[in-house]
Amino acid sequence: MERDPFLEPGALVRHPSEPEWGLGQVQSVAGRKVTVNFEHAGKRTIDAAVVTLVFVGDDPRS
Repeated sequence: MERDPFLEPGALVRHPSEPEWGLGQVQSVAGRKVTVNFEHAGKRTIDAAVVTLVFVGDDPRS
């Protein structure tokens, strides 16, 4: 799987199925594994092959 080139440390995202986690900031990207620090859930490791994180603000992919 090709990783999303716009998903990089510092990007602001939301988890599509966990809105209560709040705003998240990408901390690191290692292959498919993306570590995000969420406002209300702390650091979580997301498998980017399973979950497509939603960019906050303008989506750089469009």
